[in-house]
Amino acid sequence: MRKKNNAWKILIVSFVFLFLYLPILILAFYSFTTSANIGTVQGFSLDNYRTLFTSPELVQMIVGTLVLAFTAATLSTILGTLGAIGSFYSKKNLSRLMSTTNQIPVINADVVTGFSICILLVVALGVSKDTYIPLVIGHVVLGAPFVYLSVLPKLMQMDGSIYEAALDLGATPFTALRKVVLPQILSGVLSGFALSVTLSLDDYFVAVYTKPATFDTISTYVVNATKGSQTTIKTALWALSTVIFFVVVLVVLGMNLRTAKEEGKGAEV
Repeated sequence: MRKKNNAWKILIVSFVFLFLYLPILILAFYSFTTSANIGTVQGFSLDNYRTLFTSPELVQMIVGTLVLAFTAATLSTILGTLGAIGSFYSKKNLSRLMSTTNQIPVINADVVTGFSICILLVVALGVSKDTYIPLVIGHVVLGAPFVYLSVLPKLMQMDGSIYEAALDLGATPFTALRKVVLPQILSGVLSGFALSVTLSLDDYFVAVYTKPATFDTISTYVVNATKGSQTTIKTALWALSTVIFFVVVLVVLGMNLRTAKEEGKGAEV
């Protein structure tokens, strides 16, 4: 009976993974072909990858998106981490209020967030979209709540009296935070940073409402490119999707290995 149950579990899990990853693997397969449309294989080639890394238009778009993602993720990580620490060391009612407030941007639709930021900054306050300020703020609003949610569980796993003990031993609040608290929650901070980068790379609605007219992120560029007739650009985007997928896989594997090593060291101690 147990073997039958295990067989069903393996079958269900395999089906779920197949459903999730088969489309991506098909796209990756066609990125190494000369096919203009998915469905027919005309021959294998690296032309899509050559176009991806040699086309000035695509390179500029990718570099701009990465700079935006890492800038917004850095700001999101700082704000989200400080917010989580402040919530953790606050009184229960204030901490509950901060956690509830933090959930609103997570649940709220991205289109509402993007449109609201556009109205507040561009229309009401007169901030020019050409300064990139609305775009960066929009992506920080997207990422910071997820950093908060990544860091707070790590703080809860930590002994809350460690910080007070460091202060009693003569450390300044900043020193205690830097040398005692941050090492304990570093894995959560890194997870939040990685998630913020992913959210920025993936975002479309906030970017389309707040970006300058001459700037495109990967998401907005892909949507515009699929409406056009440039076949080489479309197929080069298959290669871009493949590269992003495998980079994400490598990052996730690296973070999991790092976490496993830390847990192993903790068990030895």
